Amino acid sequence: MSKAFTKESAGDDEDDLALPPLPAGGKNYITPEGYQRLRNELINLIDSERPKVVEIVHWAASNGDRSENGDYLYGKKRLREIDRRIRFLTKRLDIAEVADPSLHHGNDQVFFGATVTYENQAGVERTVTIKGIDEVDNLQGEVSWISPIARALLKSREGDEVQFMAPGGLERLEIIQVSYPKPATSH
Repeated sequence: MSKAFTKESAGDDEDDLALPPLPAGGKNYITPEGYQRLRNELINLIDSERPKVVEIVHWAASNGDRSENGDYLYGKKRLREIDRRIRFLTKRLDIAEVADPSLHHGNDQVFFGATVTYENQAGVERTVTIKGIDEVDNLQGEVSWISPIARALLKSREGDEVQFMAPGGLERLEIIQVSYPKPATSH
């Protein structure tokens, strides 16, 4: 039988996006900015993108034969993707624990939301910001609070040395600087 005539499995419609794991009993910490970004994406999907795709699918379906109708087939696929993302975002926002890192402004101890500059044994400095699982951008130097490097850094202070199990073996890291965003001023 040709692949063109096989029915998609029911599993394709289900939420097959695995949620990144949280530590047992852990919370899904997220910064206020990260929470707002996810919420805005969810609202945009529900209020804007999904209605547009539904309209396209409705129009394409009215054109007759659906089996060879590219607009219809693509639209249905896109609707499944949008619905899957809506379910994912809804679940993540429901369990999100917003933690404002600016509350620690001026503190030299590493907590969630800290921007930490550290130096390894080879003298190489690196700066990372510890953020929530759902908001991390590795290209911006952000790491998840449950990542091995973040776990090694958490609760340490400027001047402390911590051990970190890197892929190449055990490394010693010296904490050079810890900073937090300034609290927003209300006007």
